[in-house]
Amino acid sequence: MTLEILTPEKKLYSGDVYGVQLPGITGLFEVLDKHAPLVSALEKGNIKILKSKTTFENFSISGGFVEVLNNKATVLVEDVEEA
Repeated sequence: MTLEILTPEKKLYSGDVYGVQLPGITGLFEVLDKHAPLVSALEKGNIKILKSKTTFENFSISGGFVEVLNNKATVLVEDVEEA
């Protein structure tokens, strides 16, 4: 699956990943390879990028949106920090 994390200023992350955990407005959820199409609002919390089953990277966001389509997840956020 391809993941992109975008802010208004720059592309923060782009690459192939095993999956991603996201802070949805109704709770934490995970998107893995070949996930069904999805659009969701995100609240303040942490994005956990699962680079493999044992390797991950965290980012802290203030909120945003995610779109999953054709095995690509695009995360749009206003403010992000590496956690």
